[in-house]
Amino acid sequence: MRRRERTNRLVAVLLITVMFLCSCSGGGKAKPKSAEPTPVPGPEDAASSAVHLDRALDSYVPKKSAYNFYFTYKTVHPWWDAVILGMEEAQRQYLAKGIVVTFDYVAPNSVSADDQAKRLREAQTKGYDVIGADVADESIISPVLDELADMGSKVMTFSSSDASKNCKRIAYVGNTHNYEDGAELTEALCKKLGYKGKVAVLVGNVGAPCHEDRARGAKDTIGKYNGMEIVAVEYDMDSSELAYDLTRKILAENPDVSGIICCNMSNPVGAAKAVTELKSSAVIVGMDHDREALHYLKDGVIYCLGVQDCYSIGFDTLQIAVKIADGNLPGDVFPEKTYETTTIIYQKDAALMLELLYGDIS
Repeated sequence: MRRRERTNRLVAVLLITVMFLCSCSGGGKAKPKSAEPTPVPGPEDAASSAVHLDRALDSYVPKKSAYNFYFTYKTVHPWWDAVILGMEEAQRQYLAKGIVVTFDYVAPNSVSADDQAKRLREAQTKGYDVIGADVADESIISPVLDELADMGSKVMTFSSSDASKNCKRIAYVGNTHNYEDGAELTEALCKKLGYKGKVAVLVGNVGAPCHEDRARGAKDTIGKYNGMEIVAVEYDMDSSELAYDLTRKILAENPDVSGIICCNMSNPVGAAKAVTELKSSAVIVGMDHDREALHYLKDGVIYCLGVQDCYSIGFDTLQIAVKIADGNLPGDVFPEKTYETTTIIYQKDAALMLELLYGDIS
């Protein structure tokens, strides 16, 4: 039904398990199809509300019996394995209605905007109903999406990074508030540190809108407080190994660093490993649901994590792609940007999140 360049079946099995757990317990409610934010969960249910796994197709009736899509994302990584689980669930629900949805879901092993541009141009020649991109670098990829649109392709963006403001892509499904996520995580860090201290920022990939936006949110938040100072900004290329090396370098050059802001899913793991080995007291805040990061959160090495609802991103991406393929434009049928949630979780939430997502009960 679909092709992938890499499959992480462990993540698939674990998240399918949590679907079963949530359906048995009644946990999680489907996010309304709106560009408006959903209510922020209270502290007692942050973990159980972070990911919504009981999604169902809306009332839209597709015009065709078969669709074929192309999706390319930044890099092979567990974060996108979670996104495809939502796509596959939407695919299964369409099939139950007699509608066959096939799609290619491909990415390079390391982030490359040039590679993504090449993939998109190749996809344009193959007659897909919709072509979707998780934008690797908006300055490089946005013109390519415009080029495809001018050639008649229906183009959308999805996942974590939208294209530039005036891009001709039809719609975006994903995180619309990366700047705010970076600001919220940093605000939590500042409060923890009593609004005093030196901090470092691990960004991720150069030019990746989601990483850069979170870093901007972090920098602007730090700039509000006279007692706070950013002493290092490094790009770890979404690699936990490079994040580990960079954190060790930062702490060697600035042993009085009291906080580290991590802007993607990989760098909290590398930063936490370095902080642990060096016995640093630096407080770490970061993004998403990496299993090792959740264990560091449980152990108190990481202070908080912003968990995105990857499953809903995938589910909604496939629904919107069907509507775009039918010739619909943003309006009553779907918004131009579909809001997806991020939930900040803390140490008290880590055990439940590990149990739900990975079956860890120790």
